[in-house]
Amino acid sequence: MSQAFVSEILGTATLLLLGAGVVANVILPKNKGFNGGWLLINFGWGLAVFTGVFVAFRSGAHLNPAVTVGLWVADKPFFTVTGPDGMVTASLLPTAGNAAWYFLAEFIGAFIGAVLAFLAYKKHFDEDADPATKLAVFSTGPAIRSYTWNFITEVLGTFVLVIFVLVSGATPHAIGPLAVALVVLGIGASLGGPTGYAINPARDLGPRIAHAILPIKGKGGSDWAYSWVPVFGPIVGAVLAGLTYLALKSFYGL
Repeated sequence: MSQAFVSEILGTATLLLLGAGVVANVILPKNKGFNGGWLLINFGWGLAVFTGVFVAFRSGAHLNPAVTVGLWVADKPFFTVTGPDGMVTASLLPTAGNAAWYFLAEFIGAFIGAVLAFLAYKKHFDEDADPATKLAVFSTGPAIRSYTWNFITEVLGTFVLVIFVLVSGATPHAIGPLAVALVVLGIGASLGGPTGYAINPARDLGPRIAHAILPIKGKGGSDWAYSWVPVFGPIVGAVLAGLTYLALKSFYGL
C-alpha cells in the first residue's frame, strides 16, 4: 500500500503538471501557445494521462478517485502483479480502507502538480489577465452555469471513461496508457465543452485549493459555489459505471 500511495501521488502530480500546463500555455498572456485552441488542450490532457499512467504503474495508475470508485463498486482489484508466466502473483483488494488511501494520494498529487504548473508559468501569471482565466488553469468551470445540467454533463463524461476502464481491463495501466489517453481526448473533444470535463474529483479540487492558497497576482475567488459539481458528478458517474459493469458481467459473463 505504501508503494501504491507514493505511485498515485507521483502519477497524479504528473497528470496535473502537464494538464494544467497545457491550459496555461493556451490561455495565459504572452505564451508561445497562446490561443492554441480547444483541441490543443484536449490533446495536452490526453498526453498528460498517457504520461501519468506510466509514472504510476506501481499502483495501477488510477490517477482519479472516480476510477477508484468504479473499480470498488465493480469489485475489481485496484491493481494486480503478474509473474513471467502471466499468472497473478499479488493484487490489492477493493476495500474502503484501500480506496481511502488512493483518494488521499490522488488529491495530494493533484495539489502538487498544480503548484508545479504555477511555478512553470509564474511570469505569465504575473501578467494582467482576467481572474477567471487564471482560475481556469487550475479548475474547471461551466460555459453556461446551470448546476443541474453541469452535473449531468460531468456524470456522462465520467461514465464513459470509467465504463471503458472496467470493460477493457482492471486498471488504465492494464488496458494500455495510449488507450485511456485517447478516450480522455475523445471525451474532451465531444463532451468537454459545457463544463471543461473535470471527470476527476482530484483533478479539480486539489488544484482549486492550490489556487486559493498560492500568491497569484490578480487572482479572484476560487468559485467554491461550483466546486461540488466536478467532485460529486464524477463520483455518481463512476458508481453508475460500476453498476452497469456488474449488470453486463452478469448478462454477458464478462
